[in-house]
Amino acid sequence: MPSLNGAVVLVTGANGGIGTHFVHDALARGAAKVYATARTPRTWDDERIVPLTLDVTDPASIDAAVVAAPDVTVLINNAGANPPSASLLAVTDADIRANMETNFFGPVFLARAFAPVLAANPRSILVDVHSVASWLGFGGIYSAAKAALWSATNSLRLELAPQGVHVTGVHMGYVETRMAAHADGPKMAPADLVTKVYDAVEADEYEVIGDELTAQVKAALSAPVEALYPELRDAGAPLAVVEE
Repeated sequence: MPSLNGAVVLVTGANGGIGTHFVHDALARGAAKVYATARTPRTWDDERIVPLTLDVTDPASIDAAVVAAPDVTVLINNAGANPPSASLLAVTDADIRANMETNFFGPVFLARAFAPVLAANPRSILVDVHSVASWLGFGGIYSAAKAALWSATNSLRLELAPQGVHVTGVHMGYVETRMAAHADGPKMAPADLVTKVYDAVEADEYEVIGDELTAQVKAALSAPVEALYPELRDAGAPLAVVEE
């Protein structure tokens, strides 16, 4: 089974709440080194943590990261961004393209770039952080981008498995981070999510279902569309006829 003991981990979006736990918890599980990447890397208090500049939307930055981190055995595609509007009709064309760059093209291109590095190390790991939004279209372009990433993760899993690279996809609802500060309802603690992810990785699992909401949504995918989106029943109801 895969193990984080002695692993060399690269975490995108390492400055955020989830990313910070990915960094520290990897070391707690025995990782030898963690590349903590961000557009503007922060300073860390552990010599095993290597700050690394990485903009996942910039091909040159991705290429530079591969050169700077040729020993990676675990790649965690954690970086993500929300658009300013959840409406697919109201958001601007530029915001749609920017969201796809961060939430879809970035992690896919990073996985492609690091694929030879991972394949060169037996029992390497790729982790893609999706969201319940990959199965539930409440987030407009964010949901669309995460759904596309989920599909790409399935394809990457099939292509990388023969090369000895294990691919794990992560689905979860809201997590207590700055990105979800606007959201109401229950939120996972970042530490709890990361524990589930690393437990799944070390158990050779392909998918993480982070919380009960995500489990319910996944279970509803085989039902009629109206079961997942009950508001459609009201939207499609015939107008009442008023007799005078």
